[in-house]
Amino acid sequence: MTLLKNMGLMVVCLAVVLTGTANAQARSLPDFTELVEKSGEAVVNISTTQKVTTGSMQLPEGIEIPDLPEGSPFGDLFRHFFGEPAQGNGIPQEREAKSLGSGFIISRDGYILTNNHVVKDAEEIIVRLEDRRELKAEVIGTDERSDIALVKIDADNLPVARVGRAEDLKVGEWVLAIGSPFGFDRSATAGIVSAKGRALPRENYVPFIQTDVAINPGNSGGPLFNLDGEVVGVNSQIYSRTGGYMGLSFAIPIEVAMEVAQQLKEHGKVKRGWLGVLIQDVTLELAESFGMNKPQGALVAKVLPDSPAAAAKLQVGDIILSFNDKEVEQSSSLPPVVGRTPVGKKVPVTVMRDGRRQTLSVVLGELPEKDQQIARAETSKTTMDNRIGIQVADLTEAQRKELDLEAGVLVEQVGEGAAAIAGIRQGDVIVRIDNQPVENVEAFEAMVEKLPAGKSVAVLVQRRGGPIFMAMKVPEKQ
Repeated sequence: MTLLKNMGLMVVCLAVVLTGTANAQARSLPDFTELVEKSGEAVVNISTTQKVTTGSMQLPEGIEIPDLPEGSPFGDLFRHFFGEPAQGNGIPQEREAKSLGSGFIISRDGYILTNNHVVKDAEEIIVRLEDRRELKAEVIGTDERSDIALVKIDADNLPVARVGRAEDLKVGEWVLAIGSPFGFDRSATAGIVSAKGRALPRENYVPFIQTDVAINPGNSGGPLFNLDGEVVGVNSQIYSRTGGYMGLSFAIPIEVAMEVAQQLKEHGKVKRGWLGVLIQDVTLELAESFGMNKPQGALVAKVLPDSPAAAAKLQVGDIILSFNDKEVEQSSSLPPVVGRTPVGKKVPVTVMRDGRRQTLSVVLGELPEKDQQIARAETSKTTMDNRIGIQVADLTEAQRKELDLEAGVLVEQVGEGAAAIAGIRQGDVIVRIDNQPVENVEAFEAMVEKLPAGKSVAVLVQRRGGPIFMAMKVPEKQ
């Protein structure tokens, strides 16, 4: 009898423990209901209409379009890859295309923030409010580099989204998005901050917030909220192989978005600070070759002529460690900081040069409309093999002018050896070795012979995509 009582007591205690654990877990999960009720009223649906021109369907030679039933999904597949079928005599046809997005109100008199790609080339923009009113909007300004657009509707006393600080976000913090994925108005999805300061391809001037919040087509331009109901980001992109949500979503920090919106409102365009350097990351091997204890900073691979960097005497091979008193941990963190610095401002730039720190003063210019492109050298006569396994040739005067180079040697052949392992390719132009400029083939051969065996040295090459540093492990002399 006593045993049964003890067993019963144990069961009750276990039930209490499990109940307490479940309650603790429930208490640890956020409740988003109040946030959605109070903050969601400032979120809007944006629908746009564009005119698009379609031509005749271009199929590969020998392939004919199959006879598909009406409404077949494979019809959409063929149109996606090969265009619309020819109409009548094959003359391109113009048709209306509609798209959906999201946005949020930032002022009581009707200014709305959204993505540039939501309203780009739109002939008509319709904003639907929470109370189901539908109003036409005009574009105040757009900025392609940040993917931000500012539009306005004619209305007063509108609900306004509260703006927070993305800088205060912490990785692992809960966030919530409200938008219109696939046209489903006012959909709320939640997740956490996965990372901060992400750099995406061709998006150098935005330090994106990465989240695992479910974002799909139609969410673009909508707000990302923290648990206090403050907007901390503008949902902009997804990283996906299918076109749908796969757990990687990216938002523009609200500080960047609001600064862009202010400039669009005042000037109709955005002015960004410009330093005038091409940079790359410092790898572990490159850090060793530059005498650094750890990889850090942005390595200057090229200083553009007539740029603020050139005026401040920045040099190829400098490693930028801080800009305007802000540490530069990696190369991707430099462009957003430079871009947000006012044009004409004088700022300190700390660099590592020849193993020593020094601080330069730079007066920033305005970022040009188009990035300068670097051409590629053409082939020339070859020379003998050398200890790193490549054949090189002098650049012609025409090649130097085309590449905007004062010196360098052209890589004509790459065999097995240190250069191939480092990633040097045929067609590269070697500009510097071990932080020393390469004047010509004769100087190159002498420098290679003097390289310290067993040490990693930095090699600066000019390639179609621009200048890039590589770390090369020098072999023993044979």
